[in-house]
Amino acid sequence: MKLVIASDIHGSAYWCGKLMELIEAENPDRIVLLGDLLYHGPRNDLPRDYAPKKVIPMLSGLKDRILAVRGNCEAEVDQMVLPFPCMADYALLECDGVGMYLTHGHHANPDNLPPLAGGAFLSGHTHVKLDRMVGGIRCLNPGSVSIPKDGSHSCLIFDGGEFRFHIWEDEA
Repeated sequence: MKLVIASDIHGSAYWCGKLMELIEAENPDRIVLLGDLLYHGPRNDLPRDYAPKKVIPMLSGLKDRILAVRGNCEAEVDQMVLPFPCMADYALLECDGVGMYLTHGHHANPDNLPPLAGGAFLSGHTHVKLDRMVGGIRCLNPGSVSIPKDGSHSCLIFDGGEFRFHIWEDEA
């Protein structure tokens, strides 16, 4: 099973469009969204082409393949405009024998892991890519699609039981 795993779109129509191009090219079975889909949040600058109303139909067109969790910027109004569930604090997914705990990362994170017996812990929130082992748990952060704090726009791809980062070059 192939997954595209992304976090922190923050309403950027430009970067969501780049994500849509990647999804079309990779043709994943599922798209995992780790929160902060539409709103930029009061601590972030506006992302490039901030247009949540344009992001809504892009994501909505993939509603049957999306598994999303709530970020710290999601609100009830986001659930009213998105046709897929996006308000769960976490989700569990097993894919190719890998158990995955999915969350945004503003509550549980690599420094505050839930009790897991193994597998992978995936979170966003920090806008910084991460792939490290913590107490036998593989902790991964896809970074941010639209507002990276480590210099590159990114997401994760899970394919054939392996994780790899996808990094976009910013043309601007």
